[in-house]
Amino acid sequence: MNSSSHETSRLSRQLWARYVLALLAWAFAVLLMAFFARMVCGMRSWDGGEILYPLIHWMNRNVVLLYLFVTGAGWLVISYRFIARPIRYLDAVAEAAQALAHPGEDPIVLPPALEQTETQLNLAREKALRDAMAAREAEQRKNDLIVYLAHDLKTPLTSVIGYLTLLRDEPDLSPQFRARYTGVALEKAERLEELIDEFFDITRFNLTHLELEKRPIDLARMLRQVASEFQPQFAQSGLTCALDLPPALEYACDPDKLARVFDNLLRNACRYSTPGTQVRISAAVEERDIVLTFTNTGITIPPEKLERIFEQFFRLDASRATRTGGAGLGLAIAKEIVSLHGGAISARSADGVTAFTVSLPAP
Repeated sequence: MNSSSHETSRLSRQLWARYVLALLAWAFAVLLMAFFARMVCGMRSWDGGEILYPLIHWMNRNVVLLYLFVTGAGWLVISYRFIARPIRYLDAVAEAAQALAHPGEDPIVLPPALEQTETQLNLAREKALRDAMAAREAEQRKNDLIVYLAHDLKTPLTSVIGYLTLLRDEPDLSPQFRARYTGVALEKAERLEELIDEFFDITRFNLTHLELEKRPIDLARMLRQVASEFQPQFAQSGLTCALDLPPALEYACDPDKLARVFDNLLRNACRYSTPGTQVRISAAVEERDIVLTFTNTGITIPPEKLERIFEQFFRLDASRATRTGGAGLGLAIAKEIVSLHGGAISARSADGVTAFTVSLPAP
């Protein structure tokens, strides 16, 4: 039973207990008043000529009926008050729920008896405000990124058209210049392809839901293969790669999607490492988790950026625009894939050393 259900049950028991006690207290009070009234009236002699005598005589003859009437009337009043109270509580909770649908800066206030419910609703309100703010920021980052991408698409496209036009209009170009212009056009076309791929990444992330197709694999072998595929990029960036892996590491996962996680982490390592440094990949079984660590040496990521590094469309270096940076989705997608596997991904950075840690539940 969660805290909300427990609070509702406690409040219900409390209201019922108060209701029953109020009924019993009223019945006892009426009985006590009747007893004292009879005792007071019996302390004097009545000759029948007093003004109150007919009333007192009638009450004495119908004492049981009068007792039941007064007790019943009191019970009706008490019942009304106790029925009206939960209705007021329900109205207050309904108003709070309406306020929660469109949360504002003002906190939700409920009657003191609903203090625990008030606390939970305010926590939900604060979470809704944070989520709405995060969604607005993500949407703004996405819109900004699309503007950057649309602008940057024009540059390589213009270059491709320009060089191809030159090749068409100048048939007498020397083989040396023709090869040079063809190479530049190819390079710009490849960059154009990268930008279009980033557009597709944005679309896929927003419109599709990742689903896993698990099968047993050797995780250590997979890491060696991924690292081997990155050797040309490491060499181009002046980096070396060191592996600290066990001989074998059996694990049931979706290898294609997990490879995308490793690809994103190593791509970031190539992008942000200082030339001449080493990228290190290690794996170990710790307690009930398989822990994979990707370490590189370069800039120290500030704490405020480290907290947001797995957010959608967040780019570590906004000044890079789209020339060398990606769409800001790689780490966000990596986090989602790892979470679907029941694991967690985190990052730490200090003294120029940045380490991404992937924890996967061991079988």
